[in-house]
Amino acid sequence: MKLDVITLDGGTAGSVDLGDEVFGLEPRADILHRVVRWQRARAQAGTHKVKTRSETSYSSKKIYRQKGTGGARHGDRNAPIFRKGGIYKGPTPRSHAHELPKKIRRLGLKHALSAKAREGSLVVLDEAKGSGKTAELARKVSSLGWKRALVIDGPEVDEGFARAARNIEGLDVLPSVGANVYDILKRDTLVLTKAGAEALEARLK
Repeated sequence: MKLDVITLDGGTAGSVDLGDEVFGLEPRADILHRVVRWQRARAQAGTHKVKTRSETSYSSKKIYRQKGTGGARHGDRNAPIFRKGGIYKGPTPRSHAHELPKKIRRLGLKHALSAKAREGSLVVLDEAKGSGKTAELARKVSSLGWKRALVIDGPEVDEGFARAARNIEGLDVLPSVGANVYDILKRDTLVLTKAGAEALEARLK
């Protein structure tokens, strides 16, 4: 697959050949769904917690005698049936993460890249470098028509470009090692630098 390479100023900088084994696959929704679900499950905090009857703040004294009142038998006010009592079988802190084979994770990233290439939302950038000025980069991004874009650079992101992009709404920057299915799919435009494209091909081949 051959794509034109552009610059941040909107000019052209030649073309690049992208491997079909990474960017030319037929995207499968089931693979993408499995990987995104795995990612979001790992991101859940899992800190949800309720108090049981042993943790609520109330007297543990028996509220009235066992027999002779005409009412039901009760122990203390911490029982789940009482207001402000403990919760029975409520949520406790736990990890939501589950296993997913490494082959499926790699395949999911290939399918995400191929999906962006197939729908024409993949852009190859010569290089992502900047002076660190947000206003300057914002003008360039606006002229290129990027509203919700993810920029994936090489092994390291240029510090000036990352600082300038930090305050631009809808623009995210990641190194190639941080490329993932969820971030790629949730943005309208995927921007790869030449170094980023080479790093991803080397990682996924």
